[in-house]
Amino acid sequence: MKSKTLNSMDFSGRFAQLTQQHAELTQQTNPVVEPGNGIYHRFKNPVVTAAHVPINWRFDLDQQSNPFLMERLGINAVFNAGAIFFEGQYHLMCRVEGNDRKSFFALASSDNPVQGFAFKGEPILLPQTQDPDVNVYDMRLIQHEDGWIYGIFCSERKDPKAPASDTSTAVAQAGMIRTKDLKNWERLPDLKTPSPQQRNVVLHPEFIDGKYGLYTRPQDGFIEAGSGGGIAWAFVDSMENPVSDHEKLIDPRVYHTIKESKNGQGPAPIKTAEGWLHLAHGVRNTAAGLRYVLYLFVTDLTKPWEITHQPAGHLIAPQNEERVGDVSNVVFSNGWIAEEDGSIYLYYASSDTRLHVAKTSIAQLLDYAKNTPKDGLFSNESVKQHIALIKKNAAIQHSAKYS
Repeated sequence: MKSKTLNSMDFSGRFAQLTQQHAELTQQTNPVVEPGNGIYHRFKNPVVTAAHVPINWRFDLDQQSNPFLMERLGINAVFNAGAIFFEGQYHLMCRVEGNDRKSFFALASSDNPVQGFAFKGEPILLPQTQDPDVNVYDMRLIQHEDGWIYGIFCSERKDPKAPASDTSTAVAQAGMIRTKDLKNWERLPDLKTPSPQQRNVVLHPEFIDGKYGLYTRPQDGFIEAGSGGGIAWAFVDSMENPVSDHEKLIDPRVYHTIKESKNGQGPAPIKTAEGWLHLAHGVRNTAAGLRYVLYLFVTDLTKPWEITHQPAGHLIAPQNEERVGDVSNVVFSNGWIAEEDGSIYLYYASSDTRLHVAKTSIAQLLDYAKNTPKDGLFSNESVKQHIALIKKNAAIQHSAKYS
C-alpha cells in the first residue's frame, strides 16, 4: 500500500492555515487583568511564546523536500528575555529553545509594550570565543553611559574535569557582547572572577569612580551554590578585559526564606530619586522541586552595593497556568523597561515556557519597597506584623464609624 502524500492543494491550504494562525497570534490584543494587587497589573496573554517564532524559521517551505509541510526545526519554548526601548520600539532579546535543547537569542520587537511582538529577519548568530559556547541563555541588555549596549548572558560548556561517563556536569560563565544598533554584535572576553561558576551577571548602567560595576553570583557548582550564592558586587577596569579579583556579597542567601537555595540579579537596576530599584529571583527547594519567585530591593544611589530597603517575600510568584510548563512552578525575569512618565513594564517568564508582562511604576515600587515590612525571619515576627496591621485597620474603621 502506497503512503499518502499531500497534493499541491493540501500543501498550500496547510501553509495558508499556518500563516493565518500566526498572524492572528501576533496581532491579538492583550487586555489588563483587573483589579490587580495595587503593586502591578498582569495581562491576560503571554507576550511571546514558541508559536510566535516565524513559520520560515521552523518549516521547510519547499514542497519537493517537505511534501507534508512538517516542522523541521521545532521550538520548545521562548522565555527569559532581556528588554530595551531603542529607536522608538520595545525590543525583547528572547531565549529561544529548540526541540534539540539548544538555546539561542532572537529579537522580538513591537511598537506596543504589551502586545504585537514579532520576530524579524534571522536569529542572532553569536560571535564565538576560542572556546565555543555549547549553550547560551538569559541575556540581560544594558544601555551603559559609555555609549554601548551590552548583552551579558550565561555561556555554558561541558566541565573538562568531569569523567567521560558524566555528560551533565557543566561550567557556567558570563559571556559578553556589545552593540550600538542591535544588529552588529562584538564579542568580548568572558568575565573572569574568583568564582568557579558564574551566572546571572548584570552590568551596572553607570560608571562608579570611573570603573564598571557588575552584579555577580559566585557559585561553587553548576546547580548547587555550595559556599557561594547570593548577589555580589565586583569592579572591572575595562569591558575589553573584564577581570575582577574580588566579589563582595551584598544580598546573601537566608535560611527559610524565598532565597534560601539561590538568588540572583534580574535585569539592570532602574535609577530613581530615592535609590536604585532592583529586581531579583529567589529560589527555595520544595518536595516538588525548586521554586523560583521574583523579589525587589533598593540600593543607595552613590553606593549601589548597599541595600537600603528590602520588603519581605516575593513580588511575583507563578499563578494558575503560569505554574505549568517545561520546568514548572517558576517565574524568572531578566528584562524591564522604564518609561519617561515613570511607568515600568516588567517582562517575566513562567515555567521556562513563555514570556509575560506586568505593568507598574517607579512610584508604586518605591512605595512597596519602603512601606512593606522586611522579613522578620521568625514565624512569631510574622504574626506580630499581621496583628499590628489588624489593629491599625481596626482603629481606622472605628474612627470612620464614629466620625
